[in-house]
Amino acid sequence: MKLYGILGSRAVRSIWAAEEVGVDYELVQTSFLEESKTPEYLAINPNGRIPALVDGDLVLFESMAINLYLAKTYGGKLYPNDPHDEARAIQWTIWGMTELEPHLIPMVLHKVFLPEDQRDPAVVTSAEAAVERPLGVLDAQLSDREYLLGGDFSIADLNLAGALSTANFAKFDISKFENVARWMSRCTGRPSFARVQTK
Repeated sequence: MKLYGILGSRAVRSIWAAEEVGVDYELVQTSFLEESKTPEYLAINPNGRIPALVDGDLVLFESMAINLYLAKTYGGKLYPNDPHDEARAIQWTIWGMTELEPHLIPMVLHKVFLPEDQRDPAVVTSAEAAVERPLGVLDAQLSDREYLLGGDFSIADLNLAGALSTANFAKFDISKFENVARWMSRCTGRPSFARVQTK
């Protein structure tokens, strides 16, 4: 199995998933700049983005699709076997991409990645205000449980915590959302997440 990507990108979620399920894989260091635009890589992911996964005859792109596949195929209890919990895991996975990321990505761009002269503080202010509502929703969900689906860590938690980890890059403080902060600490305190940092 080959996983293409680098830390500091959406690929970190899939590296985390691969570490969590304990699958044997090769991390092919591929940046989101020139390396992801070569003809060789575009043959794997024609979008020219990372991550991508090649597992035998299967070629996948999109980090969350990769993670759901890894969890369902190799993750044992990480992937819910109850249809209701499976649907909720997919729900929270999509929710992270539609409710959190549209606000977190502009924060990172305008605080970290863009050159100083291209950064717009108004974009950051607007994004920080907008992300409060979904974080409130997540905080309420976690008010009576340790993890999204109950008492056990699942792919729902890994996917959503992977998306929310973007807040760290943006230096956005989530501590006032106490349930979210505790949950995030539990998720990123896992040995698999620690191993990701060594890649």
